[in-house]
Amino acid sequence: MEVRVISIGTLAEHPLRDKRRRVRTGHATTTLVRAGDAVILVDPGLPGSAVEARLDERAGLTPGDVTHVFLTSFQADTCRGIEAFEGAEWLIAEAEREGVGVPLARLLADAADAEEDARAELEYRVALLRRCRPAPDRLERGVDLFPLPGVTPGTCGLLVSGARTTLICGDAIPTVEHLEQGRVPTRCADPEKALESFQEAVEIADVLVPGRDNIVLNPTRGPM
Repeated sequence: MEVRVISIGTLAEHPLRDKRRRVRTGHATTTLVRAGDAVILVDPGLPGSAVEARLDERAGLTPGDVTHVFLTSFQADTCRGIEAFEGAEWLIAEAEREGVGVPLARLLADAADAEEDARAELEYRVALLRRCRPAPDRLERGVDLFPLPGVTPGTCGLLVSGARTTLICGDAIPTVEHLEQGRVPTRCADPEKALESFQEAVEIADVLVPGRDNIVLNPTRGPM
């Protein structure tokens, strides 16, 4: 069993850290999980060529080595590089697939008179989501879905069991600052559920992989 950060993400705007408004290109933290025969890449948020390079640098792997891509949520920031992994199985929690897919399909249906570029972007997003299959509750022995709804309708982490329990959180806990201050993102589909999910994540895991930050020991745990 192995959990390794491939690329550390960032928020487009970090309200808990930036003293002045700073806007950058947001992208999710990309994490590699190896368990049994499965090689699972979580949230390939950088462009495909960049993710491919980081995968080689951090793990000596190529896109062809990846068996599964798992998205903690369906956002541009989590799946920007997913098409580099055509040979892998693309997975997402069913609640997120349905929660995002229904309104996305409605937008596309209402976009008949939209500008060509806007409609093309919607069609692209719908096609990507269709390719993503609903993830089973267990991806591999010791790698289980851990629903964390709130930030998006079906945000879902991966709970990796081993000597220490590791939770890949997605945007349920975006950064270390959010973790330390007990804060959820400013924009949430359901802020109350987001806070509940935050608390559940902190209660269960020894090690956390935030959605936009580096891997960190759970500060509520004692020395390990």
